[in-house]
Amino acid sequence: MEIILLERIEKLGAIGDIVTVKDGYARNFLLPNKKALRSNNANKKVFEANRAKIEADNAARRSDAEAAADSVNGTQIVLIRQSSNAGALYGSVAVRDIIEALQAQGVTIVTKAMVVLERPIKTLGVFDVKVALHPEVAVTIKVNVARSPEEAELQSQGVDVMADLFEKDEAGFTEDYDPNAEPGDLAAFTEEAPAEEA
Repeated sequence: MEIILLERIEKLGAIGDIVTVKDGYARNFLLPNKKALRSNNANKKVFEANRAKIEADNAARRSDAEAAADSVNGTQIVLIRQSSNAGALYGSVAVRDIIEALQAQGVTIVTKAMVVLERPIKTLGVFDVKVALHPEVAVTIKVNVARSPEEAELQSQGVDVMADLFEKDEAGFTEDYDPNAEPGDLAAFTEEAPAEEA
């Protein structure tokens, strides 16, 4: 289906571009969200008549987004979750969790549609998440997923908590080794016999 874009869309084009997209993408997303018009002679005339207003509205929204970008860019949120010993979460961190954490910190301008999470977060660690405040303005926030506030603090300082945990496990216990022992025997404790009195 041929459409006329009413705003810049990543990987498609800019305002006023006539592009061909799949029918379902146009019918289910672009047209209902007023991001595009069907490309026909009547809509082309309507778009050209309103082009200046559409571009002015877009510029105003972009300037608002740029002003808000400073307050959002680099924001760090901490999410405390339960996980296995290997660092895999029981469940996952989704866009809704990120929005709730941002709102708890007082950042209310970010909506679910603005958070670009390529796949749910399923492990412990610090992740960079893109937030598109406007099609032309994107910022990055840090999402720190940890098991406790102490772990979150360590992770924010750049410590790999899982690597440290496994190093501590390996360094803990060492077993005595007796090369002459029979299979199944316990290692013999060697104690010096008390010296006989003369």
